[in-house]
Amino acid sequence: MKLILSIKPEFCEQIFHGNKRYEYRRRIFKKDVESVLVYATSPVCKIVGEFQIMTIIQDTPDALWSRTKEFSGISHDYYMKYFHDIENAYALQILNPKLYERPIDPKKIDTNFVAPQSYKYIEI
Repeated sequence: MKLILSIKPEFCEQIFHGNKRYEYRRRIFKKDVESVLVYATSPVCKIVGEFQIMTIIQDTPDALWSRTKEFSGISHDYYMKYFHDIENAYALQILNPKLYERPIDPKKIDTNFVAPQSYKYIEI
């Protein structure tokens, strides 16, 4: 199973430059996921690459930050604002990020494509 994750363009850049090795989520998916297609949100609005998930770490926001901050790719303030009202936080440990030479416009594949708020399962 594959997943499309919506990620802000500045964080996509950090992922594919190797500075961001964790992608944080407030909630986690229920199905087994083999790989993730990275959808860069506005103004890019394209699938720009993919990565595999080495592991998913679940912990309190403070403990998760302590474990992952070195390769978070974001500031502590941004992180704390994102998890401000959450007891359980999640981090996807990124493995083998691959930036596409040519980003994919999902609307050319599916005219009804709507970018996911967080994630969306797909079968390819």
